[in-house]
Amino acid sequence: MRLISAVIMAMALFGVPPAARADMSFCPGLMQAVGPKLAGHGAAFIRSYDPGVDEEELPLGLSTTAFTYDNALAAIALVACGHVNDGRVIGNALVHAASNDRTFYDGRLRNAYRAGPVGAGAALLPGWWDHQNNLWGEDPAQDGTATGNVAWAALALLTLHQATGEAAYLSGAQRLMDWIITHTRNGAAGFSGGLHGYDSQQVRLTWMSTEHNADVYAVASWLYRVTSEPRYQDAAQTARRLLDRTFRGDHFLLGTKPDGSLADDTLLALDVQLWPWMAVPDAPDWRKALGFAQTHLAVDNGFDFNGDRDGVWVEGTAQAVLAYRMVGDPASSLRLLAGLRGDRTESGLLNATRNARLTTGLSIDPTGATTIQDFFYYKRPHLGATAWAVLAETGWNPFTGARVP
Repeated sequence: MRLISAVIMAMALFGVPPAARADMSFCPGLMQAVGPKLAGHGAAFIRSYDPGVDEEELPLGLSTTAFTYDNALAAIALVACGHVNDGRVIGNALVHAASNDRTFYDGRLRNAYRAGPVGAGAALLPGWWDHQNNLWGEDPAQDGTATGNVAWAALALLTLHQATGEAAYLSGAQRLMDWIITHTRNGAAGFSGGLHGYDSQQVRLTWMSTEHNADVYAVASWLYRVTSEPRYQDAAQTARRLLDRTFRGDHFLLGTKPDGSLADDTLLALDVQLWPWMAVPDAPDWRKALGFAQTHLAVDNGFDFNGDRDGVWVEGTAQAVLAYRMVGDPASSLRLLAGLRGDRTESGLLNATRNARLTTGLSIDPTGATTIQDFFYYKRPHLGATAWAVLAETGWNPFTGARVP
């Protein structure tokens, strides 16, 4: 009880509206899950998943994995909860990793790092010992660098800069945005997907993602507000062109194919319908995409990742909670928020799904070399889903660093 009271008091100091403080259930859960792993460390990454209720341990490919996106979200969520110093531990890990890579010296971040405290030297990447082949195994997707993940790390650092005033977080965000501009800009058309593969075999991803460009727009706009440097205004305008191009009147396409043509209209994703207008406040027509998502992606008391509606994607449902708050529909927001409270686990984290497995319609291989739909979410406690639930409950827009009513 003392923990909950302290959290609510801290939230009051950070200006959380009274309605959001009525049942601040997700901040204590997040702290229960990550607090002990951050305590006593100057820099650390948090593992993205815990084993599900029917699992003794995670698959090897996830056993040590702290996804950059999940950790960036967690840092933002900790600030939203009033736990700025805990968020700084993750932020410090992101800053260190961008400056200390085992192979590259250009300021990039990998898609994932090894969970745990971050020491001196190169930030460790996740992996496992393959006893059958007697070698160390790594995941080429985790070793790569997705543009959106770099942008989310920059959003986390900008959030920490806003909360602390520390220049290191601002310069860290600038370095990440400068990497995006240098390495992923596709002329005036937008920003491409990033890099994929093992260190010596990385290939450039030439497709452009609506989601990634929304992230880039948010970072570049924020940096321009803070620094007034023209390159960031230019980057925001470039990302905005891709968003304008993929908006189809009432919904967004995923982005473009590797050849630059627009993605198939049959491929839908929930976050693609929500993030662009969360990140771009001066595009009111884009909010029609929330109605499109309600029609095409909603399931019982939640939202699916894609259009096959085979279950509830908890992370995306939390995003929809915040979206409904932003458009002034508190009834829908509160209804979905109540459902999310049933997704909590004993660890304090929320499960990623409500059913055993959720399809996305996407492939793990981002190069397009295979079209096998093998990217799934499973019913496991998930850091990213929990962080989004915090943002939804506290009314924190991670793209702008501002609270919504």
